[in-house]
Amino acid sequence: MDYKTVGLVAGIEIHQQLDTKEKLFCHCPTTLLDNADHTGEFFRYLRATESEMGQIDRAAQEEMKRVRKFQYYTYKSTCLVENDEEPPAPLNEEALGLGLTIAKLFSMTPIPQIHVMRKLVIDGSNTSGFQRTALVAINGALPNGGNIETICIEEEAAQRVKDDIFSLDRLGIPLVEITTSPCMHTPEDVQQVAEYIGMVLRSTGKVKRGLGTIRQDVNISIRDGARVEIKGVQELDLIAEVVRREVQRQQSLLAIHAELLKRNASVGTEQTDVTDLFKETKSTVLKKAKKILALVLPGFAGLVGREIQPGRRLGTEMSDYAKKCGVGGIFHTDELPAYGVTAEEVARLREFVHAGEQDAVILVSGASPKQADCAWHQVAGRAKMALSDMPVPEETRKMLEEGSTAYMRPLPGAERMYPETDVLPVRIDAARWNAVTVPELLTLRAGRFEKDLGLDPAIARQMAFSERLPLFERAIAGGIKANLASRTLLATIKEIRRDGADTDKISDDAVLAVLHAVGNGTVAKEAIPEILVAVAGGSTVEAAMAQLAPTVSRDELEAVIKKIVTDRAEFVIQKQKGALGPLMGVVMQEVRGSVDGKVVSELLKKEIEKVLAQKK
Repeated sequence: MDYKTVGLVAGIEIHQQLDTKEKLFCHCPTTLLDNADHTGEFFRYLRATESEMGQIDRAAQEEMKRVRKFQYYTYKSTCLVENDEEPPAPLNEEALGLGLTIAKLFSMTPIPQIHVMRKLVIDGSNTSGFQRTALVAINGALPNGGNIETICIEEEAAQRVKDDIFSLDRLGIPLVEITTSPCMHTPEDVQQVAEYIGMVLRSTGKVKRGLGTIRQDVNISIRDGARVEIKGVQELDLIAEVVRREVQRQQSLLAIHAELLKRNASVGTEQTDVTDLFKETKSTVLKKAKKILALVLPGFAGLVGREIQPGRRLGTEMSDYAKKCGVGGIFHTDELPAYGVTAEEVARLREFVHAGEQDAVILVSGASPKQADCAWHQVAGRAKMALSDMPVPEETRKMLEEGSTAYMRPLPGAERMYPETDVLPVRIDAARWNAVTVPELLTLRAGRFEKDLGLDPAIARQMAFSERLPLFERAIAGGIKANLASRTLLATIKEIRRDGADTDKISDDAVLAVLHAVGNGTVAKEAIPEILVAVAGGSTVEAAMAQLAPTVSRDELEAVIKKIVTDRAEFVIQKQKGALGPLMGVVMQEVRGSVDGKVVSELLKKEIEKVLAQKK
């Protein structure tokens, strides 16, 4: 697809957790805990407040369509600030310093006086009903010619445990939020820019790693479509696919809109109670309902069930809107009979609401009349959007598996931001800005590893981007050979973890001790896996090395090799010099890695040559 032809414009917001000792507005640690270890819990009902202009943000209004009781887990490591029962502490200086470092890496202009703002959020992820955020810098440069508009420091939201239960261990961890301009025009552009920004962030050595520590929000629009924000793309490799699927969705909605206009379609205004029609139904969903309402959509037949993304239809979009009222979803005649609803029931329904063949009928059911009424109006509103001048609504959406998306809420407006009165502003003068030092970019570091340390280009890049980079640099500084250190950190530890070893129990100091033992000849490098497995099982490095077979003398080694080659003479004659590799493994297993591989290789080669010479 030619994405420039469809007018694709995209920008991204990256949210990265910073690896600081304390949270952004309190002195609690930034360590995540097991939910089972929570020491207490409390409940909150959250409601939106009016802005200074007397308006309520439209996204917050959507969240208030149903009353929700939120439950929060507390821990020994959390405090009253997370509970919203104590004023926040001053802005974390370590986090602010990291924000300034990142801003300088992007050649940005710092804000002379940093003010903390409140961003209205009432989805349960913040006990206070808002998220604190501070603008740090503006106007940064990107390699593709685009720019970074802003960098903010803000507090991480609470972790959702399930449904409306949240864990407070994550709430308040410092985040850096990086927002680009809409400067990308292909799915690949978006992914490449996200990859570049991620590389710059990791170059600081002070960002958290692992799933959930970095999230990309992607803003996408096409010609005649609308700006849509897709939140929570955690996997870099999925970004391009997310963009492709959103383009597909918007194009499909535009095509449906054109077909609806061609059919002179409309949205019914009569809310019809059809509860009695389904008194004897076998549908589990409808059986439980206290109220079932029907909405007729003249001219919509076949279009409600049309696919707009893999696994998603226009009817799915309507269902997402209805779910904001607490219902489980909707039924529509493009998919019925199904889900326990029979063909006879569908026929009676059509007759009862006077729906023709070109009409679609939507069924919404609720646990109460109020809930059903709310869902009916949500579906009617979404159907009207399909006929409006903006058939692609401006929305915030969440990413689903494999890259499709679902409606979350309308795009927020300016009404969601208002000043934070509990945190004093921070001045960033020229002296402080000039004192900010910037680290070496990982891409440059990889080039240095290749040039100065002689690493293979692929290994150099992998090492530079690895979470074990600090340990690698400690090893090199201590005189360990680069190839030995990189092989151990990138391959050996991964291999023994795959075989079942708990490598999280191997400390950095233990790895360094083993590498130094290899470097000074105390043990052979072939023994590294066995030693590390023992350490992972609870042994000390010294005890693990002592358990190895005593160092084999040269005479003993020669005898072992001679016996192995003699016993496998036919194999040697058959494989010729190709026998060296397989027999190396046999010898090293026999001596349990207590002899240097180079010595074994030299002696084994000579013994193989003797056998081949005798054969001639």
